[in-house]
Amino acid sequence: MDGEPSSLGRLRTLAHLLDESVRVPGVGVRVGLDPLLGLLPVAGNVVTGLCSLYIVLEAGRLGVSRRALARMLLNVALDVGIGAVPVVGDLFDALWKANVRNVDLAVADLERQDNGPKPSANERSTTGPTPR
Repeated sequence: MDGEPSSLGRLRTLAHLLDESVRVPGVGVRVGLDPLLGLLPVAGNVVTGLCSLYIVLEAGRLGVSRRALARMLLNVALDVGIGAVPVVGDLFDALWKANVRNVDLAVADLERQDNGPKPSANERSTTGPTPR
């Protein structure tokens, strides 16, 4: 998306790298570093899990709602939890694509906030930001 904040662009790039950067020949499925690094016991899942948490943290900094952040954390928990199971977890990682899902959730939430009803001058609070 042209003109999107650079941090959102970085999140898209990281999600693509983790979930879709390599096309599997003959199958037409794209996988990323997440299922490939997941083949390394423990260390692979820790590294990709931390990258996934970075996406959630950065989404929070961008102003994504608590509800969307909770859904994103659930995606990461499923990805790391099921991804820790040998072989089955790696197949799950290849298909679930938690990071791409999370960036899509963040973008949708931010767009929903931008398109939501704007408070009138009388409704605006001077005491701080509105709760999410």
